Amino acid sequence: MSGGDMLDFEIRPNPTPVSAVERAALLAAPGFGRVFTDHMVTIRYAEGKGWYDARVEARGPIPMDPASAVLHYAQEIFEGLKAYRLADGSITMFRPEANAARFVDSARRMAMPELPPELFVDSLRRLVDIDRDWIPEGDGASLYLRPFMIASEVFLGVRPSNEYLYVVIASPAGSYFSGGVKPVTVWVSPDYTRAAPGGTGAAKCGGNYAASLAAQAEAIEAGCDQVVFLDAVERRYVDELGGMNVFFVYDDGTLVTPPLTGTILPGITRDALLTLAAEAGHRVEERPLSFADWQADAASGRLREAFACGTAAVITPIGRVKYPDGEFAVADGGQGPVTTALQQRLVDIQRGRAADPHGWVTRL
Repeated sequence: MSGGDMLDFEIRPNPTPVSAVERAALLAAPGFGRVFTDHMVTIRYAEGKGWYDARVEARGPIPMDPASAVLHYAQEIFEGLKAYRLADGSITMFRPEANAARFVDSARRMAMPELPPELFVDSLRRLVDIDRDWIPEGDGASLYLRPFMIASEVFLGVRPSNEYLYVVIASPAGSYFSGGVKPVTVWVSPDYTRAAPGGTGAAKCGGNYAASLAAQAEAIEAGCDQVVFLDAVERRYVDELGGMNVFFVYDDGTLVTPPLTGTILPGITRDALLTLAAEAGHRVEERPLSFADWQADAASGRLREAFACGTAAVITPIGRVKYPDGEFAVADGGQGPVTTALQQRLVDIQRGRAADPHGWVTRL
């Protein structure tokens, strides 16, 4: 199929969906990533044939041969975005076209076929439409959508696969962090790095997250919520957290965030916040910031706030920073007026309570 073509989806409703009573109980406190809806989307790809066999079907196990390429060479990518139920009962998604574009970029980096953006967005619409009763209500609630693609060809050989499976699953979600949004404590890893120049840092692939798990375990052992990675070359400059971009807010209202140099995931929430901060009159700088400067600026009081951002967590204030030789606090406990205002502005747009001049919200 060509880049602008669409596929006809075969709809196979789940013959044994979760009952309304059980679904209501699950939606009362879904947490994050533990409860799943009744259906999933699947589309297949074969070299020389293109994308085919698009389905909406009952969510269930994926049959997989033990020699499937993804199990041996980690050729896999994924995305994450949310659907929301607005006060008037309508359903929206936030910037699905941006996720579609990043999915194409990730596929290109991982030598995988590019899923046409129109088909990506259509697959999300199909799943949200059939499982719309799973979208929880309330300010902190959403339906988290997880599109992913894996190499499904059965072979043992180091080359790009000739067959792929694209899947979308959905999970009703509450707060990403247990206990709701509150300032977190982060651990600056002295030994581990997330990505190096020329690597896969800018692709949303599972290997990047697997590489962060040992450092995340180290952070938990140190009594922290998340890990912060420094650059892989000089071990001086802040890159990002294990799964989120990071911002720093100074006493003159300037926001600083590390630049996209190929080692950092180009976050869609990050991009939106850069726009909203500039519109609010803040100077925004995408530039390297060393850990030494972070520490010194926090000690002097120049640095007033710090926060992490991403689709799952949205905005999470950073209150304390630990490292092997000590720790320090961010002024205002990380949750100052700039962080609070940006969080509210972004949520109001996502929830349909504020004007959307950039066309970020897609109504279903």
